[in-house]
Amino acid sequence: MGKISPSILSADFTRLGEEVEAVEQAGADYIHVDVMDGHFVPNITIGPMIVKAVGRITRIPQDVHLMIADPDSFIDVFVKAGADILTVHAEAATHLHRTVHQIKALGARAGVSLNPATPLDVLDYILPDLDMVLLMTVNPGFEGQAFIPEVIPKIQRLKERIDRLGLQTEIEVDGGIGPDTINRVSSAGADVFVAGSAIFYSDDYRKTIQLMRDEM
Repeated sequence: MGKISPSILSADFTRLGEEVEAVEQAGADYIHVDVMDGHFVPNITIGPMIVKAVGRITRIPQDVHLMIADPDSFIDVFVKAGADILTVHAEAATHLHRTVHQIKALGARAGVSLNPATPLDVLDYILPDLDMVLLMTVNPGFEGQAFIPEVIPKIQRLKERIDRLGLQTEIEVDGGIGPDTINRVSSAGADVFVAGSAIFYSDDYRKTIQLMRDEM
């Protein structure tokens, strides 16, 4: 069964604690935290203080996605703040192998994210070391973007490679994911589904999450 990871980027930050509790009670598997720095992506969001605060509210894993230009300088602080899964972008990591192993050495699960136009080849020498690969299904930086269907064959090829190597690496997808698109990415081989506006802008979080599960 796939996992649902609601992105708090779309939550009501005036009542963030209640929002996190609500999606946990609605059946979320992870809490997705989008960290943006205004350099790697054209937006600025949240930092380790929010991760630490969310960790005091929920017991489900925090799935922290670093969309920042210098991830190496912030790995330690985010893991210490409570990141259970820490994902960096291959496009931003100068020494990707070192970065991945730094995350794992600190006790977190390590993920690598690829933008829609980034080929899978960059994972050739690191895939066996990864707990997760996050394939962006929109260009990162803003919530509410339309799903890019051209990423579907990329998900399929990655799934085939993971299965061929006998790995347990999870494939996560992020961007434009909701009840209308989840079946397409699930059928292609994705395991973890990040959904922001589809969940937090709905009238019933539990109903939306269940509908997404039904469409997997």
